[in-house]
Amino acid sequence: MKPRLRPLALPLALLPLAAALPALAHHSFSAEFDDNKPVRLVGTITKVEWTNPHSYFYLDVLSSRGVVSSWACESGNPGALSRRGWKRGDIRIGDKLIVDGFLAKDGSHLIDARRVTLPDGRRVYGGSPGDGGPEDTQAAALAR
Repeated sequence: MKPRLRPLALPLALLPLAAALPALAHHSFSAEFDDNKPVRLVGTITKVEWTNPHSYFYLDVLSSRGVVSSWACESGNPGALSRRGWKRGDIRIGDKLIVDGFLAKDGSHLIDARRVTLPDGRRVYGGSPGDGGPEDTQAAALAR
């Protein structure tokens, strides 16, 4: 007689693996960004991704030499941003933003957007809660 698996045995065995997937997708601030490399970007929005676990918006930034470079700005999840008063419709393609944050360690055009000045002049904290990165007070110092 062959042993038979109960119908729920396999799904239950895989449950711990499924629970670990969100943890693999998320990272700490220090895993990707350098808190010794603050940066301020002033640019025009080209794309917005209001997604979990992080929202992203993309800017075209004009240098003092007249060269345009494209940057990705990583911020918190939509729920956290919304609780801070930043709604999805607050930024649109073509809007100009001021973003204070920290450069990616790999040298790419990616920053952790800690403080964002919205088109209406409001400043919002864009960091991910609990990521171990610089707190809002340090981002405020960048904005000065």
